[in-house]
Amino acid sequence: MTIKVLVVDDSGFFRRRLTELINADTRLQVIGTASNGQEAIDEASRLRPDVITMDYEMPVMDGITSLREIHRKLAIPVLMFSSLTYEGARVTLDALEAGAVDYLPKNFEEISRHPDEIQKILCDRIILVSSSRTSIHTSGTTSAPVKAPEPPPAATRRTSQRATQLVVIGASTGGPMALQEVLTRLPANFRLPILLVQHMPGTFTKAFAERLDRICQISVSEAKDGDTLQAGHAYLAPGGKQMLLDGRSPMRIRIIDGDQRLNYKPSLDVTFGSVARDLGGRVLGVVLTGMGSDGRDGARLLKAEGATIWAQDEASCVIYGMPMAVAKAGLVDEVLDLRRVAPRLCEEIN
Repeated sequence: MTIKVLVVDDSGFFRRRLTELINADTRLQVIGTASNGQEAIDEASRLRPDVITMDYEMPVMDGITSLREIHRKLAIPVLMFSSLTYEGARVTLDALEAGAVDYLPKNFEEISRHPDEIQKILCDRIILVSSSRTSIHTSGTTSAPVKAPEPPPAATRRTSQRATQLVVIGASTGGPMALQEVLTRLPANFRLPILLVQHMPGTFTKAFAERLDRICQISVSEAKDGDTLQAGHAYLAPGGKQMLLDGRSPMRIRIIDGDQRLNYKPSLDVTFGSVARDLGGRVLGVVLTGMGSDGRDGARLLKAEGATIWAQDEASCVIYGMPMAVAKAGLVDEVLDLRRVAPRLCEEIN
């Protein structure tokens, strides 16, 4: 079935170019365009597209205001375009909080230089965003869900005989708001350090860490090479880098460029693998919403050491990819609704 797309941008050139790129994919069809936020609401109501692509800076009504209305009234998934700048990151985070499913950088130069590559990224992302509709806005699914294995009874769960010393949480698509939901509900006296791995560009992670630090009771910062781990502090892996652990006392963070062949920078597999090597079973790993399977191989290493792994449940995920991968591999001790993650962390750790 063809996925119907509404393109919203105040630039006539960008509307035409996006339309060309999208229509070149036989799975997609642009059924309308709009040049401002109010037009976006009107055309979305009239055409009922499967996905909307939207810029945030527009006349009459800006993209964020329009997005809130569309999310509230129509429940149509939105893919936002943003600039790869610090300010662009702040606006993108506002868009995600307002209901956008995902985002892409608005880069005219890249479109001109690498049209085929950009076209594939754009169209694949639109298809991914369209699939999020079932998990966000409806109770059913278009295909039979993969059932996560039930965790073993509490009495028989395999746990490390040594006390947990570190929490590691990873996410991708839908992750910024999922992490915000979890971290804002942790108390200031949370007694362990937390490592955060979110698939995000390098220009975005600083703004995201600052936002979390502003609204959370615990402290949050973008991780820096040599940071000493502190209780009640969450360290966000910088985009474009890999975050490792130096487990010698005192425990410190190592930030490296990492292998260029890896799909994700930062990668949850890399961080999980590092903490498995240095802390063994004294780790609690949490895999939240996201596309792909990043985290599965690292979780396997952690489980071999006796660590505990939790995964977000399908119903509360924006994209049930990463949690499904660890669940299907039989690596999960508990499957949790997103709203239960913070209370369970407090029960388990504090």
